[in-house]
Amino acid sequence: MVGEQKTKPTQHSVQELRRIGIQPDLLAVRCTYPLETAAKKKISLFSNVSVKDVFSCHDADSILKVPQMLYDQGIIDIIFKKFGKVGLVNTSANWDKWNAIINSFANIKETVKIAMVGKYVKLTDSYVSVNQALKHAGAKIGKNVTLDWIDSEELNGNIDKLSSYQGILVPGGFGERGSEGIIRTANYARERNIPYLGICFGFQLAAVAFGRYVCGLQNANSTEIAPKTENPVIDLLPEQKTIENKGGSLRLGSNEIKVEDNTLAFKLYKSNSILKRHRHRYEFNQKYLDLFNKKGMVFSGYSDNKKRMEILEIPTHRFYLGVQFHPEFNSRPGFPEASFEAFVNAAVYA
Repeated sequence: MVGEQKTKPTQHSVQELRRIGIQPDLLAVRCTYPLETAAKKKISLFSNVSVKDVFSCHDADSILKVPQMLYDQGIIDIIFKKFGKVGLVNTSANWDKWNAIINSFANIKETVKIAMVGKYVKLTDSYVSVNQALKHAGAKIGKNVTLDWIDSEELNGNIDKLSSYQGILVPGGFGERGSEGIIRTANYARERNIPYLGICFGFQLAAVAFGRYVCGLQNANSTEIAPKTENPVIDLLPEQKTIENKGGSLRLGSNEIKVEDNTLAFKLYKSNSILKRHRHRYEFNQKYLDLFNKKGMVFSGYSDNKKRMEILEIPTHRFYLGVQFHPEFNSRPGFPEASFEAFVNAAVYA
């Protein structure tokens, strides 16, 4: 640091854009502290962008404050002028609502302690959407969610470390590594009546755990983990059993899910039909559906005319929910996804 803001990186970036035929209309410049007038003028001079079209995108204590930061500098008016839409929209109408959402994150004192048990916890960005969805839910009910990422491989001989948490969440994943730790985690949450939310892989291995420890299915497993298991509670999608080249064969994207009345899922979503995003290749094997129902597990959501089970729950449990889809992708600040909000709320009062 030599007492001035350096503009060369921005200049070079714009020059490279212009070299390939792209001329920017405005620049939002990332910087540590507010962009100085001298720096704006220099960027303008060497980038062929008007000074009034250079905006400071400096550090903020929350990323949620960046929209207001840019709005206060007039970026919305500039955009509308360039599109010839001046005066057609009241751009200040929703700021009170947005700032109320921001304040909901700041005005939190009490905490709720959640264990996130997964396979990629050393790279926490693998679960960034799940992390944010939990924060959205916590802010909505006025609680600060504190997360501990726990490697599922570490739980095989130390499962009782989960006893200090108010809720347990198992996010998505693939493959054999760490799967036994997740199966034991799902069973531990069920036996100890600890609120549990399983997403995709967490849904599948919760079903495996129930098959083993409640239904008495010896060596129940997923064929992804144990291809020759005698009780394939989770199995490959039927239409994929003849596919040899797996590239691009995941079940991806938004799919409609039907929700049964008088279930936890219906209480959460308040609808018999929801749209949720998917990313999986394995699913619950309906050969075991009647047995699971008799033993107390309810499959409250399904898709493709009941071809696929999408939501599982245990009504006698404080909160035990597994979803084959990825609800974290539907969560927004101020509007947490329903399963996350209900999970955090259950954890608060566990």
